[in-house]
Amino acid sequence: QSVNTTDSAVRITHLPTGTVVSCQNEKSQIQNKAAAMRVLQSRLLEIKRREEEAKKKSIAGDVKASWGEQMRSYVMAPYQMVKDLRTDYEVNNPSAVFDGDLDGFIAAGIRWRKQSQN
Repeated sequence: QSVNTTDSAVRITHLPTGTVVSCQNEKSQIQNKAAAMRVLQSRLLEIKRREEEAKKKSIAGDVKASWGEQMRSYVMAPYQMVKDLRTDYEVNNPSAVFDGDLDGFIAAGIRWRKQSQN
C-alpha cells in the first residue's frame, strides 16, 4: 500500500519572526511550497499591519469620543467664534476655519503639546 505514496508536505519557518507555516494539501511539493509561501506572506502582512496599528494608537494616545470631549467649539449666533478648548486659542472668523484656515490652531496645538510635555 505504501508504494504509491509521496512525501510532499512542506514546512517553512520565517526566522526573524519565528512564524511557522506548513502545507500538505497538494500532491506536489512545488505546489505545497507555493501555497505555504502565500500563507506565510499573508501572515507576515497581518503582523506588520498590527504593529503599525499599535504604533498609531501609541501616537494618538487615549481617544474618548463622548459629549464634552471635543477639541473645538463653534459659536455661530449671537456672535461668531471658534475656540480651541485645550489651548484657549480663538478666532472670530468661523468661515475662514471652515474653508481650511487652521494654521493658528495648529501652531497653538504645537505650543500646548510642548508645554504639556515639560
